[in-house]
Amino acid sequence: MSDEAPIESAESAVPANNVERLFPFVIKTRGLLVGRDTLRANKSKLHFVLITTDIAEASREEVLKDFSFYPVVQHFTCADFEKFFAVKGAKAIGFTKSGLAQSIYAELKSFRLNKPEVKPTPPKSSKPDSVPTSQLSST
Repeated sequence: MSDEAPIESAESAVPANNVERLFPFVIKTRGLLVGRDTLRANKSKLHFVLITTDIAEASREEVLKDFSFYPVVQHFTCADFEKFFAVKGAKAIGFTKSGLAQSIYAELKSFRLNKPEVKPTPPKSSKPDSVPTSQLSST
């Protein structure tokens, strides 16, 4: 018996956590919103937006402006959308809020275009916190 590692095939070299494996479930659960008009009309249901890499620059900027409060991820091509989701010509799709959408977003997070909105924290007071006299013990 030799100590050599077995030779891996091309299929086993592909990472097991490929995000595309989750896409059929999105279709099955009807968690997909297709097109910018549909996305705008369903903002309350929206978890994140996915746009293609071959979207026009003006359209890309419009999506970033319209959905600034949502994560916008740019990955895949229009042809990929057609292959994965059976939608022709779509360059912007959205995922409705769900655990499945959270899982998909977690795997695509590195392709996010916009930064999360950060609310400024209020400045801290320089005075020490005072204790109300009613809470002081009189021993």
